[in-house]
Amino acid sequence: MDLSKLNVLDLSTVLAGPSVATFFAELNANVIKVEHPLNKDVTRSWKSKNEKKDSKTSAYFSSVNYKKKYLALDLTNDNSRKKLDKLLIDTDILITNFKNSSEKKLNLIPQELQKKFPGLIHGRISGFGDNSDRIAYDLIIQAESGLMSINGNQTDLPTKLPIAFVDILAAHQLKEGILLSLLEKQRTGNGNIVSVSLYDSAICSLANQASNYLMLNETPKRRGSLHPNIAPYGEIFTTKDEKMITFAIGTNKHFISLCDFLMLEYLQTDDQFSSNQQRVVNRKILAKILQDKISTISSNAILKELKQLHVPVAEIKTFKEVFKQKEALNYVRKEVIDNEETYRVSSIAFKHKKK
Repeated sequence: MDLSKLNVLDLSTVLAGPSVATFFAELNANVIKVEHPLNKDVTRSWKSKNEKKDSKTSAYFSSVNYKKKYLALDLTNDNSRKKLDKLLIDTDILITNFKNSSEKKLNLIPQELQKKFPGLIHGRISGFGDNSDRIAYDLIIQAESGLMSINGNQTDLPTKLPIAFVDILAAHQLKEGILLSLLEKQRTGNGNIVSVSLYDSAICSLANQASNYLMLNETPKRRGSLHPNIAPYGEIFTTKDEKMITFAIGTNKHFISLCDFLMLEYLQTDDQFSSNQQRVVNRKILAKILQDKISTISSNAILKELKQLHVPVAEIKTFKEVFKQKEALNYVRKEVIDNEETYRVSSIAFKHKKK
């Protein structure tokens, strides 16, 4: 897919907005990232302890800024503002994550921009909605949306997901809105304002956990990797060669195949385990039986055989192990930013083939 005639202006910072702009850049759109000459995207300074102190970029920054051109503009300066307005004439998509007060200060009020540039699709990301100036980082949203309350083991404190998933979810929501607006623009020629908040994106991602609460008044609890409605699912087992594996036994067929392989056929007719609901009730007893057997078998034997039987099984891998695999390496991207070699993974997982 070639979007080389699409012009995108990225005025956003941190993760969600820049990752949307990177999505279009990877599809060959012309993307310009605008940064303040002195106060550039803050993630340039979000460096791990092993990164160079004098570097102008960071691994974090490079992860969501790829194939972009960079332009320094102070939008409080009249000359810089004139340059921005000139760019906006030919811009198809504008991406911002300013607070309301900053939009007013910089004269970037969405409705006013829409009047001046009627074909512009303006993608906006906020923390808690269009009418809130509250600053929101991924951690804050995970805390207030309930995500932290259900993440971690039962004996742990509430735990943040180790990747900024709310930013990523919001980015996907914004991409979907922008793509729909592009379709509408093809038909009408008119642009649109697409607004997404991190909070709304988090709430909309609660899925089955929300339904469990709304329909059954069951407040989700921290279960580690365990699934509230399926067993065995998420239990971690250790093999004979000390590898950690896990199963996602979503159907009775999966369970029967697993029992046959482990030579635990009696479990299939045991009233404690014969249905998924009973396996959920008695999951601790079942996990102990499975672990006792799995500890006598090598990981290679388990993984090879169960994959052939189409039983959902996986070895729990480290990043080092993941990025030894060709399937993962296919998504690694390299680019020189500010004269420094950077690496990232692609934001695009779909395959697009012309007929």
